[in-house]
This record gives sequence, C-alpha cells and structure tokens, in this order.
Amino acid sequence: MEEYSVIGKRIPRVDGRVKVTGEARYAADYSMPGMLWCKMLRSPYPHARIVSIDTSRAEKLPGVKGVLTGKDFNGWTWGWMPKTRDEPPLAVDKVRYLAEAVAAVAAIDEDTAEEATELIKVEYEELPGVFDPEEAMKEGAPRVHDYVKNNLSWDFHMDFGDVDKGFGEADLVREDRFETGRVITGYLEPPAAVALWDSGGITIWAAKQSPYFVYRHLAACFNLPLNKVRIIQPFIGAGFGGTKNDSLAGDFCSVLFSKRTGRPVKFVYNMHEVLMTCRRRHNMIIHNKMGMKKDGIITAMQSKVIADGGAYTAIGPLTMYLTGSISTLPYKLPHFRHDAYRIFTNNPIGAAMRGHGVTHTRFAAEIQMEMMAEELGIDPIEVRLKNAITAPYETINKVTVHTCGLKEGLKTLSENPKWKKRSGGSPPEGPLSHGVGISGTAYLGGARQRGHQSCGAVVRLCEDGTIDYLTGATDCGQGSDTVLVQIVAEELGLGVEDVDIKRVDTAVTPCDAGSYGSRVTVLAGGAARNAARDVKRQLAEVAARNWEVDPGDIIFKDQRVYVKGEPEKAMPFRKLAQVACYAGSGAVIIGRGYSQYGIEELDFDKGIGNAGTSYSFTSQLTEVDVDLETGFVKCTDMVIAHDCGRPLNPINVEAQNQGGAIQGMGQAMYERFAMDLGKTLNANLADYKMPLSTDVPNIELIDIITDDPNGPYGAKEASEGSTVSSPPSVVSAIHDATGIWFKEQPVTPEKIVMALKKKRE
Repeated sequence: MEEYSVIGKRIPRVDGRVKVTGEARYAADYSMPGMLWCKMLRSPYPHARIVSIDTSRAEKLPGVKGVLTGKDFNGWTWGWMPKTRDEPPLAVDKVRYLAEAVAAVAAIDEDTAEEATELIKVEYEELPGVFDPEEAMKEGAPRVHDYVKNNLSWDFHMDFGDVDKGFGEADLVREDRFETGRVITGYLEPPAAVALWDSGGITIWAAKQSPYFVYRHLAACFNLPLNKVRIIQPFIGAGFGGTKNDSLAGDFCSVLFSKRTGRPVKFVYNMHEVLMTCRRRHNMIIHNKMGMKKDGIITAMQSKVIADGGAYTAIGPLTMYLTGSISTLPYKLPHFRHDAYRIFTNNPIGAAMRGHGVTHTRFAAEIQMEMMAEELGIDPIEVRLKNAITAPYETINKVTVHTCGLKEGLKTLSENPKWKKRSGGSPPEGPLSHGVGISGTAYLGGARQRGHQSCGAVVRLCEDGTIDYLTGATDCGQGSDTVLVQIVAEELGLGVEDVDIKRVDTAVTPCDAGSYGSRVTVLAGGAARNAARDVKRQLAEVAARNWEVDPGDIIFKDQRVYVKGEPEKAMPFRKLAQVACYAGSGAVIIGRGYSQYGIEELDFDKGIGNAGTSYSFTSQLTEVDVDLETGFVKCTDMVIAHDCGRPLNPINVEAQNQGGAIQGMGQAMYERFAMDLGKTLNANLADYKMPLSTDVPNIELIDIITDDPNGPYGAKEASEGSTVSSPPSVVSAIHDATGIWFKEQPVTPEKIVMALKKKRE
C-alpha cells in the first residue's frame, strides 16, 4: 500500500484556530457604512387570498427607506426545475403557508424595520387549507396551486423485474405503513446576508452552503449576466441541506432594496423565523411490502411514498427520485416497484436534509426486513448478510457499485461483545430494560444533478514556495477545506501549513455545482488533486531541465524535490519555486483541474443509472436503556462500522459520523414539529427537543477500508451514511428492549408507554 505523508493523518482543521478565537466572520457579522436592515412581514394565515396591501403608514415612518411587495418582482419565481419554478420571493396573490413573507421593509436599523412591518395593513380573504398529504390527494380537497389537480406536486415511478412473480415465490409477504416526522436541519447560524448593488452589479455576502445556486437565481431574477453577480462566502455555521442550499425571500429583497437605495442592505432571520418558515425534511408516509423465503432471502419489494411537500416544489423532485433510486441498495432486489408522490399542502416547504430522500425509505425497509426475520426465526444480522450485495455489483436499475464493505461491517458488529447482550425482543421483567439494535444501510457520494456537475480547482504557486488554492466548493462546517488542503499538500510534497485555501468568491473561484450529496471530498477533491498535479508537472519540467533528467523521475516529498535514485540532485521546494518563477522572463505557475463524473446517461424519469460516483455502506449497532414505567429511552452506546473507502482525515471522518448519527438519533427519538392547521406549535429550541450534549451516547467508529476507484486516494462519502443508519438501528434497539415494533418516528416516551399498556391488556 502506498505511503502518504499527509493523507490519512489526524491533522487538525485548518479553520479551527479562527473559529475558536472568534476571528471567523459569519454573514451576520458583516456591517457596512450606511447599511440598511431588511425585515419581513409574514402572513397570519396558512392559506388566504391577498385582497390588498397598504404600505403608506410604513413608508412614512422616519428611518424607513423602502417597502416591497410581491408585485415588485414582476411575476418572477424560482425552483429546482424549469416546470416546477413556482415560488415567488414575496407572495403575490395568495399566501400558501403560515408566516409566508408578504412584504419587506428596509430601514436605518433593525428595530425601525421591525416596527415598520407592523404598520403595513394587509386585507386577506381566508381560504380553506389542507394540512395532511393523504387528505390533500382526495377529490375536492382545497387546491394549494390552481395549476395542479389533487395537489400533486411531483410523482416518480420505478418498475423493475416482476414484483407479482417475486411475491408469489415468497414464503412470507408482509405489508406495513411507516411514517417519518417533520425535522429541521438544526444549524445554529440562521440565514443571513448583506447585499450591495453598485455599478459593478450585485455583490452579496451570504450564508450559503451552495453559493452557486443563489448566484444563478439572482442573475435570473434581475436579468443580469453571471459576471455581474458576485457571491462572497463568509464562514458558514452549518447547513445540512434545505434552507442554506436554496435561495430565500431575504436574498431577493435585500438585493432589490440595495438597487433602489444605492446602499448595502442586511437581513438576519431569527430562530423563530427559521423554525416557523424555513425548509425542513419532508414528512413521509411509506407503505412497504416485502416478500421473503423461509431462509431469509428477499424475493421482491414494493413501496409507495406519500410526502408532505408543503406549499412549493423547491428541490422536491430530486427528493422523490432518491426515495426510490437508492432503495435498490444495499441488498439484492430481483424485483422492485416504487411509486412516490409529493403532495402540496399548506405547511412549510419540505426540502433536502442530510441523508436526502434515503432516510425515510431505508428506515421502512430495514425495520420491515427485521420484523420478517423475527417472524421466520432468523438472526437480524444473518438476514442482512444473506441479502447484502458484494462488489462489483450492478443493481436492477443499473446503479454500479465498485466497492462495498457492508458484509465486513456486519460481521465486525456480530463479533462485538455488545451484540451478545441482545435479548432478542424478549426483555427481562423489571422497570429498566436493555436493548441492542442493528442496521445496515447505504448512501451515495459525489451526487449528480441535472445540468452542471463538474468541480473546478485552481492551484497557484507563489515564488516563496507556498500555495494559493482556489475552489468553488463550500466548507459549511464538515471540514472539507482541511481535506482539500491535505490533497494539494500531498501531491506537491508539502505540509498543510504551506497551502492556503481561499473562501468561495464567484468572481474569482472556479464554478462548482454545490455542497450537497456528499460530493465535496469526492469531486472537489478530485479537482484539487488534478490541479496540484498540473503544477507538479510544470515544476517537474523545470527541475528536469536543470538536472538534465526525465521529468518522470522527479520526486516531490517532505518539502523537497529530488531525482529518483540520485539523492545528490535535490533542492528545497522553495528553491525550485524561485527557479521556476524567476528563470528567463519568469513563469506564472498555475495549475487547473476539474473533476467530472457521469459520462453515461442518467435517466432521471425512470430512476436508471448512477446518482453518485460511489456508494458508502454503514453498519450500526445501538444500545439503549428503556424505563418501562415512564417510556424514557437513554441511548448509551453506538458502534458504527462505516465503509468510506479510505478516510483522508480520520478526525474529520469520526466527527462527521458522530454528528450524523446524533442527527439520526434525534429524528428517531426526540425531534418533530408539532403542527396544528399549518402552524408550528414548538417553534423554539426549548420545545423542539433536539438532542443535548447529555443525550449523546458513547460512539465508536470502525473504518472499513475499501479504496474506491472513483474517489481521490480511494475516498467515498463519510457522514450522511450514519444519518441514514441511525434511525433503524435505534428503533431496532427499542424493540429489543420492549418487544414492540414502532413504525412511526419519533419513538417518544408517550408512544412507548401507550404501546406497553396495550401489550399488557
């Protein structure tokens, strides 16, 4: 195995010092002379017609510099796909969810802007709303959008093999209804931006994990060429998809205010706005049907998904695609049928979140598979091993797996002493019961999308031998900047201290498709490696001429350059940089690289082909203690055997898997939006019930090394996989402790107490 100097080492994060000292500047930290504040007026109704808006009182308030309504955007709307662009910056004729932005104010300070919003008078005609996706599908239900029938936002279908034949071959067929909850992404930094429109066009400092999304949206909204739109990215206080992967009313309003006033304009959403209005994980109802032979072999699976999409389409079509296209992993499925329906409701918008689209259907399939194994008397790890794929493998919908560590991970967990403590669903008598659960799941990395997919990188050599590295990829807290710096340093034989990464600035950094779907390390990392190799090639040619040897014999290592087999021909890297930059008329050494995947056609409509460059596999063991009197669950331990290809920075991989697992645990045990007629009743962090630090279990991570050929140095996805594996593993453990299967998330103490009571009756 090749020895690396930087790759695979436990190197601290390159942004760690500026973050812990408070030097890092986030979007809300930016302030400029003459800056105005933007605030939103939000609807008190989930569904209503806007009869009139009177802004005159607000406009007369001292300190107010402008007021906007939906009509100021001339009918412009945005969305993920051309035919689903249905969301306006501000509501125009109707409001479709509670607290949708109806008007905006720009004023000299935040308090004045807030006061002015209260002076705007809006006359509404309240309309019947629809808040349950199954009810919304029925004939005669209130229409959220007039252009669609039965509130169907998007549907997606897959049909491979012959599921009826597969069910006919089964000894056991089971059908179950599962439901996942509405979950917020949970970042601590709310959306914020400062926008400036001047003679050069738009410049906006925005908290975006995929800044090139809003870059295109602003260009389209204001009819500008892309070179007149500049997104400068501050540090990002986490994203996890959803809101920070999309545009906001605040983005468009602050830009338009700046255009009209000639002054910089800032907005910061408060946490109440985030929890009331921002994008959240879709709530999904999954009807799953599975066939299995007596020996545990799965013969067929059929799933029907009904997703609460909320008021607008957003990125919902991709969510529906992922619910099915990745369901053919990680177990062999000879026959598979999938029908997914995203439904408009008068609830806040459902969108992407870590583990996008896969957490729902994988939870249903994992739990149902284990229920059937229990019914047939088969060990839950054994049934997974019987059905697990091995690489190389192509699924029935032509998903290509080059490396797979699922079986190795499951076997590793089966040998763990913790697994021996499992009760098998027959808990002992007493008030406190211990349970052990298992899961084996898959997720994609290097996600693809329609249209632009590539990642670019530029590596510039400075004359003192240091490196400037430019990337369009965003580190939104996952530590990708550190890994990208490691890659550049490794290729050039330098230390991470010799490489400086520049934050995203769309006027300078290469275009990038975005930070989502675990694509940064795989694709941006590939681009970084190629750009660094371009610099190395140019420098090797300079050194080869100097020593009159072949460029292929030049070695870069430990901040030195030397000739293979001739150690006397050597010089410091810094010296070679000076030779290259000063020789003759001087040279500008710039390396360019890109990483692009997906030459083969991806059939989005049928779910055929690879949605990513590679696929990670996560086996997870979870231990819980359940108080059988109160229903309280304490998750005590997790063991995660994760196939991430090769960990390029083990510290990062550990932290990301821990964070992903806790997000999944929160979804399984605590988190849900309590809703009543479209209103979020627990729009604060005290009542929403995210896991606290005291709720975090001991987490042991075991790296399953598979060295994937499509990732730099063998790397694959290393965080979203544990978000997918956690919910079924936790629910499996709760079943082991209580003897009851729970099919609806979250599994709260109330649900446990009621189920135990019913079981005793």
